[in-house]
Amino acid sequence: MRILLTNDDGIHAEGLSVLERIALTISDDVWVVAPEVDQSGLAHSLTLSEPLRLRQVSERHFALRGTPTDCVIMAARKILDRKPDLVLSGVNIGANLADDVTYSGTVAGAIEGTLQGIRSIAVSQAYQHAVGGAVSWDVAETHAPALIRTLMNVELPDGTFLNVNFPNCAADAVAGVEVTSQGKLEFGLSIDERIDGRGFPYFWLRFGERSGDFRSGTDIHAVRENRISVTPLKLDLTDYTVQERLARALREGTGA
Repeated sequence: MRILLTNDDGIHAEGLSVLERIALTISDDVWVVAPEVDQSGLAHSLTLSEPLRLRQVSERHFALRGTPTDCVIMAARKILDRKPDLVLSGVNIGANLADDVTYSGTVAGAIEGTLQGIRSIAVSQAYQHAVGGAVSWDVAETHAPALIRTLMNVELPDGTFLNVNFPNCAADAVAGVEVTSQGKLEFGLSIDERIDGRGFPYFWLRFGERSGDFRSGTDIHAVRENRISVTPLKLDLTDYTVQERLARALREGTGA
């Protein structure tokens, strides 16, 4: 099995090294194509207005001055002599749950793999966001190998990928694995306005406390209860319930 690894935290991120150790327990044909610098929060974006600069770091390790999406495209279409059998994106520093999956470059790596027709899994590790909060990589490194082997054997329809989140706890405190649905969080960013040395304003987006829907069965609830969350996500964004409602309204409105 050929496995492609990418992330959004960059080629030097500790989580990427963790993911490589995980992947090497499954296959010895592991390739890394990751962004040259941190691309967190860029979602499923492409680099179109400037060139993509590729640097070979070592054997089977490449850094690309681009987004996670760019990395998967370059790997599948340029670097590798054939498509990988599996894309693993992560391990992200911080969970990618609920609405945050729409911002996530980690999830975007799995999205692009899925668009390329490759089985794809996004992998993230929850941690305490307080200043100096340590990331417990041991949770993912302990539990991911067996979990990924199991998930590889599950039949997935075209256009579906998996979003895996590991809880912020000790590896031996994990309470199991739960198949979940995508939860809902209130918007969690505020704008921090500051003044630079010349007196001009500049702004930081700041994370704050989040409230939302923590019902049982959601990804948020599972991770809070020290369970590993596995959420199947699909690329088809069509709201089929509203589709018929719209069609009916248009028929009535136009008399067609």
